[in-house]
Amino acid sequence: MSNAKQTQIEIPGRLPAIPLRDVVIFPYMIFPLLIGRPSSVKAVEEAMLRDKLLFVVAQKDPQEDEPRRAGLYPVGTVVKVLQILKLPNNVVKVLVEGVTRARIKRYSLSAEVRFVDVLPLGGEDQKETPRLEALARVAANLFRRYVNLNPNLPDEILGSLEQMPHVSVLIDFIAAHVSQNVESKQPILEAEAIDERLQHVIQLLEGENEILELERTIENQVRDKISKHQRAYYLQEQLRVIREELGDQADDDEGVVSRYKEKLEKAKLPEDAHARVEEELDKLRQMTPASPEAHVIRTYVDWILSLPWNEKTKDNLDMSNAERILDEDHYGLAKPKERILEHLAVLRLVKKMRGQIICFVGPPGVGKTSLGRSIARALKRNFVRLSLGGVRDEAEIRGHRRTYIGALPGRIIQSMKKAGSRNPVILLDEIDKMSMDFRGDPSAALLEVLDPQQNNAFSDHYLDLDFDLSEVMFITTANVAGDIPPALRDRMELIYLPGYLLHEKLHIAQDFLVPRQLQEHGLDAELVTFDAAALEAIVMQYTQEAGVRTLERRVAKICRKVAREQVGAEDRRKLAKGRKSRKPTLVQVDPAALERYLGVAHVLERRAPQAPMLGKAVGLAWTPVGGDLLMIEVGLYPGRGRLVMTGKLGEVMKESAMAALTWLRMHAAELGIKHGTFDKHDLHVHIPEGAIPKDGPSAGITMVTAMASAATGRLVRHDTAMTGEVTLHGDVLPIGGLNEKAMAALRAGIQSVIIPEANQRDLGEMHESIKNKLEFLPVSRMEQVLERMLLPAKGRSAAAAPPLETVKPRRPVAAAKPAAKVPAKPVRKSLGRKA
Repeated sequence: MSNAKQTQIEIPGRLPAIPLRDVVIFPYMIFPLLIGRPSSVKAVEEAMLRDKLLFVVAQKDPQEDEPRRAGLYPVGTVVKVLQILKLPNNVVKVLVEGVTRARIKRYSLSAEVRFVDVLPLGGEDQKETPRLEALARVAANLFRRYVNLNPNLPDEILGSLEQMPHVSVLIDFIAAHVSQNVESKQPILEAEAIDERLQHVIQLLEGENEILELERTIENQVRDKISKHQRAYYLQEQLRVIREELGDQADDDEGVVSRYKEKLEKAKLPEDAHARVEEELDKLRQMTPASPEAHVIRTYVDWILSLPWNEKTKDNLDMSNAERILDEDHYGLAKPKERILEHLAVLRLVKKMRGQIICFVGPPGVGKTSLGRSIARALKRNFVRLSLGGVRDEAEIRGHRRTYIGALPGRIIQSMKKAGSRNPVILLDEIDKMSMDFRGDPSAALLEVLDPQQNNAFSDHYLDLDFDLSEVMFITTANVAGDIPPALRDRMELIYLPGYLLHEKLHIAQDFLVPRQLQEHGLDAELVTFDAAALEAIVMQYTQEAGVRTLERRVAKICRKVAREQVGAEDRRKLAKGRKSRKPTLVQVDPAALERYLGVAHVLERRAPQAPMLGKAVGLAWTPVGGDLLMIEVGLYPGRGRLVMTGKLGEVMKESAMAALTWLRMHAAELGIKHGTFDKHDLHVHIPEGAIPKDGPSAGITMVTAMASAATGRLVRHDTAMTGEVTLHGDVLPIGGLNEKAMAALRAGIQSVIIPEANQRDLGEMHESIKNKLEFLPVSRMEQVLERMLLPAKGRSAAAAPPLETVKPRRPVAAAKPAAKVPAKPVRKSLGRKA
């Protein structure tokens, strides 16, 4: 192939320019262009008045109507206008021929016409080498393959390949006929060296040929599959006609339909289900046993016949037996047990009850799932646990329609088959962990399942039949009630299971966890014993949870180490004496042995301060794993009246701090705070352990106390903790989680706890072991809190400090009027503290 240099064409210094959308024009090629932009039409007219030469260049963004210099590629093509044809709507059709490639040197806009100064690109006179000839041959062969694979290009194009005068023309010819976008073609236009341009062309053709070959392969596969289906349909139609001629005789080759008929008569299905099975068996009779449709029908009929349409278990409604089983399996949980026994009592009276769905809400490890299993055991009903954590497809609940390959019923129908009766206990575990996506909302599908007024005719997409779920006892569990969709939450009765207190954990460990772990590890309960003090140390120093799962793991770890010690000691005795080993020695697990078995304690045990404090107060916080002390520190230093808050505080706690400071400013004179103190000083509120998120309003009175101490210089009592929300006018509002907070105060050695007056009603439900060891001081105003907490200033008589009795409640707690319990604040999913 010749590489002769093209005839030189004189290019004027300044040319009118036209930006093009989604097209690249190459030299030596003739292209038709449709031009509609007014500026581009004027550029064509300007070229016709001169020497008919135009500069065309591709624009980077095809959506841009009037691109500037930055929106154009740097290299375009000088073309010659061959013909102009005006069309309707101010559109001009221009036939142009590529002359040469050129680079933009300068860009200008004059009288709405783009003008450019261009510099023609070199590289056309590159010396011919064997490598250049090889690249040209490879490009030509790839282009021949491309034309053969592309049905849109005629074979006559290949005849032009042999007539190319030089390699540059070959490159431009191939690039012009390959269907690709501007980003793929522009590098071919911009490259100056011929070998570099050939490499771009080869790379482009290889990619296109690979795609075209894959398209042809897919088309052939689809064509073959269609031919096979048509052949199978023709043979099936022939077989159907033969079966019609033979009658029912051919049906009994394997007796498939006959066996289904026998099962159908024994099943005693409802009328609609019976008719549906009859219809499906009639279809099955007309098919070959090996056909895919026959397999789908057999699977569908098997599912219908396997469901417990009429089977049910007899309920055991003995109240004393149910109470005994619940107490055997769980310690505490008085409210959930009471609600379960109420349900059984009503069920015993009315025989059939469509009551509200029960939902156990509580932190992990408090016994929600096992409580559902105990209910089934007390009723002597079959039990099925259905985990909903991570379910995000509606079809998981309702099933897929039979039109889909591999379709199956939803989890509800599958659970009914697994239960084997129409009145089981089905536990829907982790109902708050469901989510939704483009496949639907599973919580919406559960609305029908958990609605007693609708679930007597539950429709599964796969079965397409009504199934009665009204006798099923549904129990759901959740960690956070706020994460349950409102419509679903409205159909359930929420029963809250709080985290276990210390004495409850000790009781559970002694009566349940330790005996079970000793048995599982093959240890003799008479030889291995756990001290109560050791169990308390495990709870306080090696666990930090609301439930008892970690506690059981710690007990199991000790049992493993004890087992290893006993086995090792027995082996050593055998080797030493060569006779039968003696009975293992007694092992007493006490606090001193814990570090040997469990290592160094990793949970910090909080203790109350040992002396009065300045600018520091003891608060109480609720966490998902129980209560905790909340130390609030306040510093006052010269500044401009700013309030600085640190310790990873949430928005509610920050607002509580601002309200506390506002109240303190309003009562500064009454507290003896000098005028202008807060204007000339900055106040820094810090809550230690800054990596732990903290939020909630119940630290309000604690913040006011710490701020007042820092501003007045009066010390704060160290033996009293407090919790309560404060308003701008000094009212103390009720809080939640009092039980957990009181337990935290008791563990830390606190003697007294200041609580909102409205929370006195909660003391009636508190365990006696807590109430007997703590003094609760109800307050309704912030002045009462400061009177109790702030010690006399220096120079005042100690007798001026109010005695403890003056802050006691006006009447005993037992005499408080009964009132509805103040609801606890909603639980957040964060593991941080909540004041």
